[in-house]
Amino acid sequence: MTFDPNLAAIRFGSGRSPLFDLPREADALLAELDTGQLYDVTGFGDTRPSMAEFQAAAKVARAARGTDALDAEEAAFREVRVAANTFYYGAVRSGLARHVGAEFGFAARLETFWADHFTVIARNVAQRHMVSTFVQDAIRPHIHGSFSQMLKAVATHPMMLIYLEQTRSVGPESIQGKRLKCGLNENLAREMLELHTLGVGGPYSQTDVTELAELLTGLTYRAKDGFYYNPRLAEPGAETVLGVTYDEADGIANILTAIYYLASHPQTAEHIARKIAAEFVADEPDPDLIDAMKEAFVATDGDLPTVYGTMLDHPAAWAPKLQKVKSPLRFITSSMRALGVTGDAVAQADGRKTRELILGPLRVMGQPWEKPNGPDGWPDESAAWVSAQGMAGRISWAMSAPRVLTDGQLPDPRVFVETALGGLASQDVIFAASAAEARPDGVGLVLASPAFQRS
Repeated sequence: MTFDPNLAAIRFGSGRSPLFDLPREADALLAELDTGQLYDVTGFGDTRPSMAEFQAAAKVARAARGTDALDAEEAAFREVRVAANTFYYGAVRSGLARHVGAEFGFAARLETFWADHFTVIARNVAQRHMVSTFVQDAIRPHIHGSFSQMLKAVATHPMMLIYLEQTRSVGPESIQGKRLKCGLNENLAREMLELHTLGVGGPYSQTDVTELAELLTGLTYRAKDGFYYNPRLAEPGAETVLGVTYDEADGIANILTAIYYLASHPQTAEHIARKIAAEFVADEPDPDLIDAMKEAFVATDGDLPTVYGTMLDHPAAWAPKLQKVKSPLRFITSSMRALGVTGDAVAQADGRKTRELILGPLRVMGQPWEKPNGPDGWPDESAAWVSAQGMAGRISWAMSAPRVLTDGQLPDPRVFVETALGGLASQDVIFAASAAEARPDGVGLVLASPAFQRS
């Protein structure tokens, strides 16, 4: 089993497209990591309205109730809400456009994978438009770098600190803890061990969680400063995590040392190797593939392109049977690519199309945008996407959305089946496409087919 251009586009990229040639070697997929970022959004510090501005406008509008200033303040708050919604919808479109408009989409797939691995969820409407800034700041710059640098960027990003309530974690014996009678919040420490690095069932105890939570006190966020380290919140004394003791005198340096230690741990290497292989290849990846990726991770101190390259060079990555079921997001983006939709067309769509063709259908299919059930992100198992409602949503979308996406200029289904699937189309799909009475029916049958749902 060796490199296959068709599998490369479908299994490791964002899908086949008539606008781009198929990748001809694994290095072509890896080269996409260094081609620059498509369809950027602004980062956390430059996005307007900021969360603080949104909350301040809402507070002023509430305070104006029953006064002559109510109309003016409500109008001002409406403007803030409109600006936040405009940014949010634009970020949604940019996220999809990075899949649709890429030559292959391997980098976009990795971005989506890492954003899910380090899940951040908005807790209120003031935060909703800011989740994409976390991906822009902490994920995208590091998919072609080291895991330790990504983990550092994630653990110190305001959105992660806010989502996992690290901003409320105060050392009980710290200066502020004694004054305010506050306590620890273990969320960030627990997820860092359980989800981000060692994995569920990893070699850590509840004591390690508590000690790491104490070590992380001081990491916080303030609107006027962004991320910063506040020693007045830090628990005094030394902490011991996984057998390593960190002296209290070193403050933020200790935290960064602990992050690096966790990032380079052999159990982290295995956890990350397994998750990447499960994302791209199979729900239960070949053990030899996992071992090879783990060894590459350890040998290079977590150099991610080397880990990806090891996966792409392994025979198990090219098993001809399609073993994964596409998530709803992958189904929609790969459909757009197959239909020849451009990245610019996606990025420039209006708010109504964004809601009707993307956000609404994703919700029906079971994957509402940036809203997984918890910090563990979306399910790894393909079976999670095979539900009656989810599949009905896919079929409905396949039968109606293509005509809108192509402005009614649908391709001939007999040609489209080759465009969408290449040599992976079954005879049943080929026959159904050729026998369809109308183009919308034929195109919809191809997109709704079991073959197109898999990768």
